Amino acid sequence: MQKSDSFGDRLTPSLIALAALNFFLADARDGLGPFLDAYLATHGWTSMSLGIIATGGGILGMVATPLFGALVDGTPYKRALIIIPVLLVTAAALLTLNSPSVAVVVGGQAMTAVVGAVVGPALMGLTLGLVGEAKFPDQVSGNEFWNHAGNVVSLLGVYITTVLWGHYGIIGMMIVTAIGAIAATLMIDPDKINHKVARGLATDKGEPGPSGYSVLLETPGLILLAFILLVFHFGNAPMSRLIAQAFSIELGTPFRTTALITGVSQLTMIAAAATAPWLIRRFGLSLVFFIALVALPVRGIIAGSVADFWSVYPVQILDGLGAGFIGIATPVAAERLLSGSGRFNVGLAAVMTVQGIGASLSNVVAGWLVQRGGYSLAYYVHGGVALIALVLFVGWRRQIVGEARAIPVPA
Repeated sequence: MQKSDSFGDRLTPSLIALAALNFFLADARDGLGPFLDAYLATHGWTSMSLGIIATGGGILGMVATPLFGALVDGTPYKRALIIIPVLLVTAAALLTLNSPSVAVVVGGQAMTAVVGAVVGPALMGLTLGLVGEAKFPDQVSGNEFWNHAGNVVSLLGVYITTVLWGHYGIIGMMIVTAIGAIAATLMIDPDKINHKVARGLATDKGEPGPSGYSVLLETPGLILLAFILLVFHFGNAPMSRLIAQAFSIELGTPFRTTALITGVSQLTMIAAAATAPWLIRRFGLSLVFFIALVALPVRGIIAGSVADFWSVYPVQILDGLGAGFIGIATPVAAERLLSGSGRFNVGLAAVMTVQGIGASLSNVVAGWLVQRGGYSLAYYVHGGVALIALVLFVGWRRQIVGEARAIPVPA
């Protein structure tokens, strides 16, 4: 039985636990994450083969995401939808490190994609159910802040532990972060989660239940948002992977090189998460989207034009701005568009599915481009594609971001 109907300003134990969950999930939700490509590239895997595996995993995750979004909307067991994926993803990653054969890598990535698809909707449902609509944008930014802070600490830990103990350091880090994520999830009080609010029914006007699923197709702004994100992620998804591959092969230090490259973007994402609430309140959600969409074409130009290692700093700073702001703006826009429908989580999952199409297809295309014309060609093409997303957003931004609502918060 739920005991909480309103949402105050107090930093409750459950919100502290939510921050800790985001901190530990940075490493626990994706298994090997950005390190997989660099690790396998130094073991003879080609960009094309890595792209095919990433695409296959992306397709599986894409199929699973809307199903899990509907599950999150309908279940009161949202904490379990985080704990179970963390356990399975960690097990798959540890097995891959122990035996990086084709069967193990493909199977592990398939499992990671399917069970990992539930974590995003479940985390957003938990967040909305704990804080309510009025505080949702700020809390999403807070989630991202702690998530990226966790990534930075994890990357630093990977860098140090691999210097000291090799890949055994990675194993230790993964076990610690999985335990931390599970413990933080269990510390969230289930009685403080308003499951009606968590599915977007806080402004329901007396209807007997949530809207039909047709509301997703009858919301033009949601469709536009999904298509813009499809284009953005088609351009953005493979670039950090390719940069890590290229320099890992050149330098021969996959874990340390990837940790440094990824760390630059994660530090920038922390700054993005810290400034996003102020930008949204002061200038509106449109500016946050605009900055994110502009960053990617500039990133592609720099990455394609400069081959020296120092280029990873401006390139990954732009990645942090683009991906950081998009990660915050997307659930906020989806919540505004679907408020009162009772279909927030399945709607957000549908958007994530469509953007997953772009991310998945991009991996094979990127691998092919590298084979045809080298890494620079891939950077130019994928950066340039983002211009389409920018033009679409500028033309139809009002239908996408809507207007911020003034929702009274009880004292």
